[in-house]
Amino acid sequence: MNKALSIFIGVLISSNAFAQSDPNLGIIPAPVSITKNSGTFLLDKTVVLVHNDADGAKMGDLLNAFIVNKAGFSLREAKATTGIQKAIVLTSVGADKLPEEGYTIKVTPNQIVLTGKGAGLFYAVESAMQMIPEKTGDKIAVPAVFINDYPRFKYRGTMLDVGRHFFPISFIKKYIDQLAYYKINTFHWHLTEDQGWRLEIKKYPKLTTIGSSRNGTIIAHHPGNGNDQTPVKGFYTQEEAKEIVRYAASKYITVIPEIELPGHASAAIASYPELSCFPDRDTFVANNTPWAGSRKGKQVQQTWGVFDDIFVPSENTFTFLQNVLDEVVAIFPSKYIHIGGDEAPKTYWKESAFCQNLMKEKGLKDEHELQSYFIQRIEKYLNGKGRSIIGWDEILEGGLAPNATVMSWRGEAGGIAAAKENHDVIMTPGSMGLYIDHKQSNSPDEPVTIGGLAPYQKIYAYDPVPKELTAEQGKHVIGVQANLWTEYVKTTAKAENHAFPRLLALSEISWTPVAKKDLKNFQEDRLPLHLANLDKKGLNFWVPTPIGQSEKPLNGGDFNIELKVPVAGGKIYYSLDESRPSENAFLYNAPIKVTVPHGEKRILKTIVVAPSGRRSVVTETVLNNGAPEVKAEAKK
Repeated sequence: MNKALSIFIGVLISSNAFAQSDPNLGIIPAPVSITKNSGTFLLDKTVVLVHNDADGAKMGDLLNAFIVNKAGFSLREAKATTGIQKAIVLTSVGADKLPEEGYTIKVTPNQIVLTGKGAGLFYAVESAMQMIPEKTGDKIAVPAVFINDYPRFKYRGTMLDVGRHFFPISFIKKYIDQLAYYKINTFHWHLTEDQGWRLEIKKYPKLTTIGSSRNGTIIAHHPGNGNDQTPVKGFYTQEEAKEIVRYAASKYITVIPEIELPGHASAAIASYPELSCFPDRDTFVANNTPWAGSRKGKQVQQTWGVFDDIFVPSENTFTFLQNVLDEVVAIFPSKYIHIGGDEAPKTYWKESAFCQNLMKEKGLKDEHELQSYFIQRIEKYLNGKGRSIIGWDEILEGGLAPNATVMSWRGEAGGIAAAKENHDVIMTPGSMGLYIDHKQSNSPDEPVTIGGLAPYQKIYAYDPVPKELTAEQGKHVIGVQANLWTEYVKTTAKAENHAFPRLLALSEISWTPVAKKDLKNFQEDRLPLHLANLDKKGLNFWVPTPIGQSEKPLNGGDFNIELKVPVAGGKIYYSLDESRPSENAFLYNAPIKVTVPHGEKRILKTIVVAPSGRRSVVTETVLNNGAPEVKAEAKK
């Protein structure tokens, strides 16, 4: 038997083993309710695919393409069933009685009926594709069930920062495909930053001729130990942005653009220095900051952090921003426009005679109120265009703009305060694992990240509705979002590694009722199947470490180590001799019994290898039977 065939059969056997005992039929996010019935629907070449409207035809194409890939045959399509013919029926009849984005799936021995309208029917097809098992012979046996499903939150989002590092259109589409598969319905596109302006604005061409390029980037963790001296550039034309909007809309995903203000504006100010409080002042670059090229004049930033040179609240700046936003709203039809509002230092505003005079003229007591004035002017302008703003929770400072939605990132406090004031809130606290640029384990194999620890289990444990809110206040929490900032994410492969499997955990907390959440089922029954699927698709997901392995030391003399493979068809290799495990180490295929003599310790090291060869970080567990502590030698 050749190696490729043996791997495929291994995945198939493992996948079926994982799926048989799963009450959620392998579906992520877990549906609201699944009622299992007796019998099966045999999916074979005799089945007819029935639909009779445009939505049904579109979803029929999607489902038929999946069946061709899964089963090796396509279904004949028809507008109605005839007699006792077996059929898969896509219909909107009865969908008006379902919740927004809701759907049902009814499987009997004679029919599979998918009911929904718009996004609901799309999600019905996505769930059907996830629950249909592997082929046996020339048939697929689909269990008889009734699924009733709808989302917990109307806003289920993820943010991708393309300001620090630019990603091509092809990757954005690939990313959107995965969001749609997991019923994430909002793509928040962070388009402007200190390190790059990424959207073409025709009235202001310097934003992309100057602002979309920087001369280099610091190497290693901030403050850096050098500069790579390599230009980073790239922007999306308006036609490309419209293409992404159309592509996302075809998968029922809304694209929300973010234009940062008044802070994180270095790239815009480098393009048009008059947007600064001090146009003639060089961009501040510390003497010890690794830098490429000139330090004179206004510069696009090459390092990370928060910078004092922010937009001056002048009429010229407001005219500039209004003109920019005119072009933005013409590209993006979303109800919301994200205006940032975070990390805007007030140092230059305090030093600026213009700003101080403006505060006196407007009766503003401090610079926080000046920021509120700034945000409210932008909000009023966008409201006049029929749009609403979202901002990071700093927009609460100095008084919240009247119709603003708050994105709570600095913990939950901002979201709680906004909800209590009857403002809509999207929860995205970094402290709860929703900053997916953080590292995923404590292994030294983890790549350079901004810091923090956010394994997918931490995201899964999070409930976006804080207990401090009353039931009525809790209704203002309209959704939850994960954020992928890209200071340390230079490649599309690393972006995928940060996003998956964490976005699958996000999917479940944003869709599935709290009472239905089950980490053991998610982690052991469903996630392994989905990771094997991502592996086959070639996505560079983070391969989880073995299920059941302790990260903390274990004390005693006799150990029975029981592990589970986190990827269907994958393998665990281990060592106990302090060597780094690989395929040359021991293959785990049964619980390991380890005896450690008194006064000694052993180190269990493991690695997971997915069917493709993709591998996890090395994980270590110390097995200690009273070994004396070894003190580090003092430096001479």
